Amino acid sequence: MNSRPNILVIQADQLAAKYLGAYQNPIASTPHIDSLAANGAVFDSAYTNFPLCAPSRFSMMSGQLASTIGAYDNGAEFTSSTPSFAHYLRNLDYQTCLVGKMHFVGADQLHGFEQRLTTDIYPADFGWTGDWTEVRPSFANDVVTFTDAGVCLRNVQLEYDDEVCHRARRKIYDLARANDERPFLLFTSLTHPHDPFQCRPEHWQRYRHDDIDMPVVNTAQEDMDPYSLRLLAQYSLQGNPPTEEQVRVVRHAYYGAISYVDDIVGELIEVLKETGLYDNTVIMLTTDHGEMLGEHGLWYKKSFFEEACRIPLIVSHPQIEQRRIGANVSLVDLLPTLLEIAGDPGQESLCEAVAGHSLWDMITGSSTSREHPVFAENLAEGATTPLLMVKQKQMKYIYSAVDPEQLFDLEADPHEQINQVANPDYRDLHESLSQLVHEQWDIEALTGQILLSQRRRLLLREALAKGRHSDWDFTPADELEQHCLRADKVYSKWAYQDILGYRVPQK
Repeated sequence: MNSRPNILVIQADQLAAKYLGAYQNPIASTPHIDSLAANGAVFDSAYTNFPLCAPSRFSMMSGQLASTIGAYDNGAEFTSSTPSFAHYLRNLDYQTCLVGKMHFVGADQLHGFEQRLTTDIYPADFGWTGDWTEVRPSFANDVVTFTDAGVCLRNVQLEYDDEVCHRARRKIYDLARANDERPFLLFTSLTHPHDPFQCRPEHWQRYRHDDIDMPVVNTAQEDMDPYSLRLLAQYSLQGNPPTEEQVRVVRHAYYGAISYVDDIVGELIEVLKETGLYDNTVIMLTTDHGEMLGEHGLWYKKSFFEEACRIPLIVSHPQIEQRRIGANVSLVDLLPTLLEIAGDPGQESLCEAVAGHSLWDMITGSSTSREHPVFAENLAEGATTPLLMVKQKQMKYIYSAVDPEQLFDLEADPHEQINQVANPDYRDLHESLSQLVHEQWDIEALTGQILLSQRRRLLLREALAKGRHSDWDFTPADELEQHCLRADKVYSKWAYQDILGYRVPQK
């Protein structure tokens, strides 16, 4: 492997690890992702640090927990002064390009990327600011998820991801024929399989409807913990659960959307191979968080159950041997891992300590395990106080100042049905994990910071909605223009420039 390989990161949205063939799902039709897993390292215990889109991504890019950088919810700003992995790799002389969704909130819509080829699919303002006093935000999901799930020819998400795929493929061709000798980081971010749960007919037809698996844990609403009930109230599902057939249709469409993502992964790999870039490109596949998909009676994200917070993380390269890694890791580990891939194994380019640790030694096989706990947060609407999680070895502990503590032994209880908090056999583990939480966070101070941030942003949202509106949404340059003939160029020179892979055909 070249000491400074190219890097292609493919990030899906709301993709739970358990619904991929690479994670032993017998139903999923994901041959391209399966191929990545067969030629690389698969992390079996990877987690998001915040089961919500924007905070998860800001945490991942900065290598910091969301609370450290003020990324409390989907309407929190990712500040321009926060270093990201794009800044660091750019400083290490990598080309850095973003294609697709990143859910940046604020005026800075690049955060270190030299180039961004698409607009974002979501707004860049404070419109989705969390409010702990609100039971049901105006931007929350609702029952249309179930009434409108199924098959479609086109929808807004398909239009968006088709364009992301097209521009990412074109960018790989441009990278292959460019004179820039720097290695590249190409971050390609899709919005599927995020709801709406709809897919094209060809992806729906890859599955028999009767073969679609149903939720394993069907928790009755009267048996749910208080936070789960608040989530149902947000989605107008309390006392109004979807029917069994609606659940099966949603899950069928979700599988179809995953197959659509898999097709895009295959297209990008094919272009890397076609251009000769594949052999020196590290490919990472991951997501921002998972999807409950009816397990425990819950939907979407914002939960610390495995379906919402355990994510796929696959790292592939022709020279990486296939291996499965059971260590607990999380998205904050991506920044230091990318630094090591880019030639900074000692992390000397960091201007401050980060929360993550490089995974490269486990990916390459020079180390097989580690003991760092995984920390995760949920500080958004519905939490009403910081909801905090730590996972160490097989134990998961969840703390909230207003809800009962939860302690799950995932080895003995993989479906998280038995809360061990009151079990005397787990007393020592309970105490040690509770201590970890209180050492990691100053919960009282964090609560005050979040409430102040919410008040400020809610005021700004109200004020900026009045009078003349100026948005922060990113509008990319039209890359097609660079391939067009203009008056200052000679046709014969223009038409025969930038040709990639030309050869004289054999007779």
